[in-house]
Amino acid sequence: MNAREKILARISEAKPDKAALSHHLENHPRGPQPMDFDDLKKRFAERALKLSSDLVEADQLNLAPGLIANYLQQRTLPMKGVCWPALNHLPWLDSGLDIEARPAWNEDMVGITGTFCAIAETGTLLLLGGEKTPASVSLLPETHVAIVDPKRIVATMEDAWDLLRRECREPPRTVNFISGPSRTADIEQTVTLGAHGPYRVLLVLAP
Repeated sequence: MNAREKILARISEAKPDKAALSHHLENHPRGPQPMDFDDLKKRFAERALKLSSDLVEADQLNLAPGLIANYLQQRTLPMKGVCWPALNHLPWLDSGLDIEARPAWNEDMVGITGTFCAIAETGTLLLLGGEKTPASVSLLPETHVAIVDPKRIVATMEDAWDLLRRECREPPRTVNFISGPSRTADIEQTVTLGAHGPYRVLLVLAP
């Protein structure tokens, strides 16, 4: 048995103590926390806009497709794309949108997702990947539209992890944190959007 096989064998034989791990997570003291935010939605919106995201609000979820259609029309963007299968029930056709409920492919220009929760402190989205929430929908298209329930905005990153632990019995396939459009400053320290993912992000606040 070579070194690689020995390492993999030790990993496969390891049996984590779930009770001990849960106890550690529940009792581990948090580091320094930010001041309390009086209005989580307001704070989240402010931080998201500073990250170059766009933001609109709807009174109810069924109005989200109309706002998304207006956004795409105003920017001369494709009126077709993909969405999470979990969002397939929304009235896309009624708003003039041709939206397929499936994982994204290379040629898809618009991807529409929900969110597990959002973080007010940083304007960040937390998305969980799974069969009905494929991660590719937020990563491959040039335009990412994320529907955010204002009631699912938490104060800090620690609060987001706490919520995930409470509501998910099993670890999700992926956990993705998204803070505005993809960007890099690797070349001459010049910020470039869309280098490794979407060029633009639209947040739709809708209960």
